[in-house]
Amino acid sequence: MECLSETPEGVVISVRAQPRSSRAGIDSLMGDAVKVRIRCAPVDGKANKELIETLADEFGLAKSSVVFKSGETSKQKRILLRGISAAQAEERLKAVLGGK
Repeated sequence: MECLSETPEGVVISVRAQPRSSRAGIDSLMGDAVKVRIRCAPVDGKANKELIETLADEFGLAKSSVVFKSGETSKQKRILLRGISAAQAEERLKAVLGGK
């Protein structure tokens, strides 16, 4: 998948965050990024915190294993997922997205 790239530290995922959504979770693929919906508004880092929690839940990782690489103040973000391979991340994304 274009949204994933493997590094020695883990997998970097390209994310397009959609704040102020009615629900939280991975929504769909948007080109080379994964669209992730979050409920919080992008104020005082609350949306970023919820994004980390959402990705940790979706990939079965500890919150400490999900780290920003870039884009903390942007809708386009690159996030490192530690302790997971690109194949595992892709398999999990396919399962979450289902027929989307």
